[in-house]
Amino acid sequence: MSESIDDILSETEMEMDEKVFKFKKDLSGLRTGRANPQLLDNVHVEYYGARTPLKQVAAISVPEPRTLEVRVWDANAVNEVESELRKIDFGSSPSRNGAIIRINLPPMTEDQRKKMVKIVYSMAEDFRVSIRNLRREALEKIKKSQKAGEITEDDLKTYETKVQKLTDAYIGNIDAAAGTKEKELLTV
Repeated sequence: MSESIDDILSETEMEMDEKVFKFKKDLSGLRTGRANPQLLDNVHVEYYGARTPLKQVAAISVPEPRTLEVRVWDANAVNEVESELRKIDFGSSPSRNGAIIRINLPPMTEDQRKKMVKIVYSMAEDFRVSIRNLRREALEKIKKSQKAGEITEDDLKTYETKVQKLTDAYIGNIDAAAGTKEKELLTV
């Protein structure tokens, strides 16, 4: 017998959950006009010959609503961190005071906010498609089980309904996260 239907359902649910988690993580990295340490999650610096995540060589904090502060722990890495931060378009240049680098984020314009909302919904659609692909894969596995005589036609319909309910729930989670991010972006 191939993998059980319950295994297929739990595996599909786990993969959908991972997609929603990744979507929310990606959303947190989008700029909303307020400083957020997660804006720097994808920044890596050259540190002793290896590309190292910024948060492993520095503490990132938000001392003011539109200011990010990066406190580099190793004085030898300050120049490299500053160099990497200058490559990112924040709308202003980082300023350095010893081992502390400050990034003042300018307020977002209405046009920038609307563009960000479009990006959010484009990202949401990509993740909805990936959820639907997981649904399709699960349904294919369930149909193979039915054709192999492992489950009945009635069981097939029951499991198809369960997969669709999972899909609807996770797409709903993506839509809710996108809506929350839109409100965050459009609130001045």
